[in-house]
Amino acid sequence: MGLHLAVDVSRDSGESLTAQIQEFIREEIREGGLHPGTRLPASRLLASDLGVSRSVVVEAYAQLAAEGYLEAARGAGTRVTGHLSRDTVVPVLLDDAPAGRARWDLRPGGHNAPGVPHREWLTAYERALTSPRPPAPAYPPLAGEPELRAELARHLGRFRGVRATPATVLVVSGFAQALALLCVALPARGITELAVEDPSHPGQRRFVQDSGGLRPVPVPVDEEGIDVAALASTGARAVLVTPNQQFPTGVVLSAARREALVRWARAVDGWIIEDDYYGGLWYDERTPRPLALQRLAPDRVVHAGTAGKLLDPGLRLGWLTAPEELLNELLRVRARHDLGGDSLTQRAFAELLRSGLYDRHVRRLARRCADRAEALREAVEARLPGAVVAGPAAGLHAWVRLPPRTDEAALVAGAQRRGILLRGGAAFSAAPRPTAPALVVGHAHLPLSGITEAVQVIGEVMNRR
Repeated sequence: MGLHLAVDVSRDSGESLTAQIQEFIREEIREGGLHPGTRLPASRLLASDLGVSRSVVVEAYAQLAAEGYLEAARGAGTRVTGHLSRDTVVPVLLDDAPAGRARWDLRPGGHNAPGVPHREWLTAYERALTSPRPPAPAYPPLAGEPELRAELARHLGRFRGVRATPATVLVVSGFAQALALLCVALPARGITELAVEDPSHPGQRRFVQDSGGLRPVPVPVDEEGIDVAALASTGARAVLVTPNQQFPTGVVLSAARREALVRWARAVDGWIIEDDYYGGLWYDERTPRPLALQRLAPDRVVHAGTAGKLLDPGLRLGWLTAPEELLNELLRVRARHDLGGDSLTQRAFAELLRSGLYDRHVRRLARRCADRAEALREAVEARLPGAVVAGPAAGLHAWVRLPPRTDEAALVAGAQRRGILLRGGAAFSAAPRPTAPALVVGHAHLPLSGITEAVQVIGEVMNRR
């Protein structure tokens, strides 16, 4: 059937064509333009109508199907899902659609978190509840409970090499709130653009764009991390980086680039936002754990972290360190929106840090992830000829480089039809340019047998093409 679908895309946009197609179809479904059960054109036909590569449409359809907007059935084509909620399927900053009937979900994101260590967390809560405390004020301190700020300053200094004091620590409701506060405070300082790594988390780019105060500017990443020369050419005065394990490629920012990045910040009177999203979860025996970028320039780097990645994303608890002048500005911004965070949870997390229970959990998690990372490497070597697991053994996901001529989008779509949910590397790219084929594989939550089985299916799909 020669079906037509009106899709508005622009080659002059900062977003990739795949992302534009995805967002257009999402919006049409949400607003009622595309009704449940509506059949869409075949990927080859729509690609021809739009004048784009078929892989662009295949990737867009696959992503929308993974999010629950579309459903594909052999011989019946691709249709809008029959029973859709009118609520947003994908949160603004996250990308965690339900797995549905998938056999294995290898996407990175909140569902890939290992889960709260129940015994340790209950112990910490009990101690927080029973420990004697002075009379509390009517509302919690806006910057966070003093005991947690003190413990975070000690923990970050010992474990990540961060130069901080309790007075320079702000407790927030996850990294999303930290970024939201910065998206208001930086424009007040005359900063209108925020450079972001390319590739990077697409949800973060949308979040910055929707903030209204800052415009995200993609800057390429190579084998040493963010290209500082390219950053300087943008004219931006603030940058968001993941230097200790670049998301999603896993690249560690080299020593030379770290020094160059700090020189750039001083030269332009700018700011570096360091997203330490995996909090030092490092199990690569070949190289030592990289220390925080912030230690090189505490006066220019905002170091941000979160408990959600290593404990549970439902635990809306994060932190940032910043010079006191900027931190006070962030507090003034926050005071217009809320009255502080959950004191009891903050005190329990302080106990988790103080008692060493958090360190014990991280060590146990590192052993678990090391086993899964090794299982993934072995499976890729055996089942995906020419593919390589790149980067250090760290964090909760891995970047898998595919053979050069692999049709990444078709592979992702084919794996989904076999019950394996994946993210292709192109889904994280901001600039509309060709990228080397890759997969971004979350593994922390999977059993060892699940990793092997999933990679075997991916290999079968790849070898049929």
